[in-house]
Amino acid sequence: MNEEKPDQKMLDRAKRLQAIAQNGLTYAKDQYDVERFEQVQAIAAEIMADRTPQSVEEIVDIFSDQVGYATPKVDVRGVVFRDGRILLVRELADGLWTLPGGWADPCESPREAVAREVYEESGFEVAPTKLLAVYDRSKHPHEPPFAFHVYKIFIRCEIVGGEASDSNETDGAAFFAEDDLPPLSISRVTEGQIHRLFEHYRNDDLPADFD
Repeated sequence: MNEEKPDQKMLDRAKRLQAIAQNGLTYAKDQYDVERFEQVQAIAAEIMADRTPQSVEEIVDIFSDQVGYATPKVDVRGVVFRDGRILLVRELADGLWTLPGGWADPCESPREAVAREVYEESGFEVAPTKLLAVYDRSKHPHEPPFAFHVYKIFIRCEIVGGEASDSNETDGAAFFAEDDLPPLSISRVTEGQIHRLFEHYRNDDLPADFD
């Protein structure tokens, strides 16, 4: 098990405070309770702003968009191999490479979400075939940290059509060998995760990983 760094421990505490505040604001009826939960939310934002590149105001805006009972967000990533190489896309946001993927939308299954994301970001039509891993983002060396909790789902997919193309979020889609990876967008995927996915490729009998 990865040992948490002091900053990560504080970020986790801030996320828990935010979840308490969000849940409280969802169900509170008394105005005094609402004000107390808003104060808790403000404290959580201050803690996060001290440890992330974002300002208190930016984090408060993010929190304001989160309504209802607080649960982790779901990020799906398509794992596509061809001739022993893995498919990566280059993000316009930072110019770095990652597995195609993104947030799952409401009313989508993981299978539907990952197929959509792979097609939108790479141009390849895929058939999802196997769940490879479910990771807690905060337990892996992603940077920068997020203001909310994220589960990352990695799903093996097989190409059934399409061709490499750019999108409004990416400007490259290519296959890379394990020992020749490009600079990675570690906000989205880590080198250690890529290597683990290659292990799944070499041994199809491995069970799914989960934190």
